[in-house]
Amino acid sequence: MERTIAVLKGDGIGPEITDATLQVLGELDCGLSYEFYDAGLTALDRCGDLIPIDTLKGIEKYRVALKGPLTTPVGEGFSSVNVQLRRKFDLYANVRPAISLPGTRSRYNDIDIITVRENTEGAYLSDGQTLSSDGSVATSNIKVTRQGSQRVVQFAFDLARKQGRYKVTAVHKANIIKTASGLFLNTAREVAESYPDIQFEEMIVDNACMQLVMDPEQFDVIVTTNLFGDIISDLCAGLIGGLGLAPGANIGQDVAIFEAVHGSAPDIAGLGIANPCALLLASAEMLDYLDMPMAGTRIRTAIRTILSTRRESATPDLGGKGNTQEFTQAIIECL
Repeated sequence: MERTIAVLKGDGIGPEITDATLQVLGELDCGLSYEFYDAGLTALDRCGDLIPIDTLKGIEKYRVALKGPLTTPVGEGFSSVNVQLRRKFDLYANVRPAISLPGTRSRYNDIDIITVRENTEGAYLSDGQTLSSDGSVATSNIKVTRQGSQRVVQFAFDLARKQGRYKVTAVHKANIIKTASGLFLNTAREVAESYPDIQFEEMIVDNACMQLVMDPEQFDVIVTTNLFGDIISDLCAGLIGGLGLAPGANIGQDVAIFEAVHGSAPDIAGLGIANPCALLLASAEMLDYLDMPMAGTRIRTAIRTILSTRRESATPDLGGKGNTQEFTQAIIECL
């Protein structure tokens, strides 16, 4: 049965890495078809809106989207495109795997951590933002709910169980932010009781960041609130060589969007040297979500094989001499 995916190629290098990813997916013969939609600066130039109505309708119709990097103009009053999408479709779980790949420029070579970040509330809700008339005092509320905390912690435990993982760490700041972070922590403790087969630990966020740098191998699945998750997931990406190797998934009850979490890199757009790994790995996460895990594994294995045995075919940021198309073709040959 054919499954249609909404595709947002994005800005900058987005079209290049999206085309590369679709080439690889085409070789897997997974029965996927695609409908293409604009978002970001491309959409703004075309119709004056960062997220056109037809794009939102397309995502709502097909319920699964693959998204390249999008640019939100800075300082011009625009809301983040990514935040808008998360709120529109209630994409409450942001899933960020950080898994070491062979030969990458990083301090560690055996990282395997998944960060599950609550995606719809917390500090990024920016509820009740005010600025005093003289511009000297700014306030913004942090809103955390039991329902929001419960569903994202359950998601993290279910993910750990599905993938055969052994531990979930709830990261918090309940020692200081006693109400908002305290509610998250207490809810996580309650949820953990329903998963006796999975080890549960809790860790204060500043200690968690230090431990991630000093001894990252102790972590397996991390679940945390919105702001902390944003910071920790990028920290984990740094442990494996950077955002160019970091896929992301935004998952809700009915809709899921899979993305490269790096920026649009306008400085190298059109040069043909963009690294497609992040979006390729995101597409592998998408295939897992669509109950095609063997296809997802084939993509991950092909990337690892190229980086282990044919690194010269990789893009320059990965230590190779190839361009985007040569890297993509090498991956296709490995499939």
